[in-house]
Amino acid sequence: MPALEPIAAGDQIRRAFGHFPSGVTAVCAEIDGDKVGLAASSFTGVSLEPPLVSVCMQHSSTTWPKLRLATRLGLSVLAEGQDAICGRLASKHGDRFAGTDVTVENDGSLFIDGASLWLDCTIYAELPCGDHDIVVLEVHGTGTGADSPLVFHGSRFRRLAEVEAVPL
Repeated sequence: MPALEPIAAGDQIRRAFGHFPSGVTAVCAEIDGDKVGLAASSFTGVSLEPPLVSVCMQHSSTTWPKLRLATRLGLSVLAEGQDAICGRLASKHGDRFAGTDVTVENDGSLFIDGASLWLDCTIYAELPCGDHDIVVLEVHGTGTGADSPLVFHGSRFRRLAEVEAVPL
């Protein structure tokens, strides 16, 4: 193992985190007739009983304060090929939903069509941690779509590749 370097700057830890691949989610809702959403790559399952997942939201986000007021949130795990959608949802300017097919439920949860997984959620808890809040969401319904999720690794979008199964 190489010698460990003390953390001296934020970009150093960002590069380190880039060595761990993650899926990319869209957290969205329709609020007062407006589509509101953002991209979040810090997504993980938390609990089976009750069914909980988490995402992390930057304190500097101007979108999360709007989304957190929604009755329901649609969480879409983006699929391979939806990198342009992710880019728009991560943008601070422009129409984040331009050219994106969506489904809006009666409760206001908004889902990205063609995603790999859809979760209908409400906020369960928010925990301040550093420059983000860990937002725990309770899952009320699920749906599955595309087999291959969009993967973010090394500051780039990647594709999953199948490997030969190893007997256990």
